[in-house]
Amino acid sequence: MSDTEVAVIRASTKSYALPLTDARHVQGVAQSGSCHCVGEVIPLSHQDSESGGTAALLNQVIEIARRTALGEMASGMAHELNQPLGAIATFAQAGMRMLDRPQPMIPQALEVLKQINQEALNAGEGIRRLRRMFDQDDSARTRCAVDELILELRPALELLSARHNGTLELSLAPCPVLSVDRVKIQHVIFSMVQNGFESAKQGHAPHVRVGVAPDRYGVETSIVDSGPGVSEEAQHRLFRPFYTTKTHGTGLGLASSRSIVEAHEGSIGYENLSGEGCRFWFRLPLSSE
Repeated sequence: MSDTEVAVIRASTKSYALPLTDARHVQGVAQSGSCHCVGEVIPLSHQDSESGGTAALLNQVIEIARRTALGEMASGMAHELNQPLGAIATFAQAGMRMLDRPQPMIPQALEVLKQINQEALNAGEGIRRLRRMFDQDDSARTRCAVDELILELRPALELLSARHNGTLELSLAPCPVLSVDRVKIQHVIFSMVQNGFESAKQGHAPHVRVGVAPDRYGVETSIVDSGPGVSEEAQHRLFRPFYTTKTHGTGLGLASSRSIVEAHEGSIGYENLSGEGCRFWFRLPLSSE
């Protein structure tokens, strides 16, 4: 493959790997005024095209997975809630008509209120069914050390670093063996590192340091970034579901991380550092089962 067969279109904040002929066509269409394209065409060598194409593909796969998961969750919530909420509205209107009469139909209105109460309970059960579905644990916990989990995850973390033109530093120490769901704990680490890279100020190369600190009671994992820190406005809502400070964020990363850590009888938190940067951490106890 020659150096001019593949190119990357960088448009706004996203990159797309395209054959060079297609890339030039996109650029030509943009310059002709047929569409608006903010970007540049960058020819790649064979090696760079593979890494650039992989990164672009990963971006697209992650975005598709995120949208699919949110779509499924929204569809499930709508299915579980629409019927009981519709019934509650119907019964409430009937009850209002029964009471808004010269001679109120009190016994019948009481029956309607009982129906409203039952439908509300049904809605709650629907939410609990969704929670049970997402809380299903198909993989048994395994005994492993947190430093080993981070080393397994290192290629993915280095790819995150490359995508953000940043640097990744690992400060690991031998850790005691814990009983954990390794995939879920790796999800927590990945999510926090991703947040660290995305928190950097525009125009600044991000730096993220991942460290572990074992002691006689447990293991603390910390992720330190070089961003501006957590704003005062966000401090009390940071771990709440659907709260996000990102333009295209879901607000589920830190919320799910907290749920996972607490399910392991652990704790999670953060602290702004003096100057710049923020330190996120989570702690797993030695007694975690």
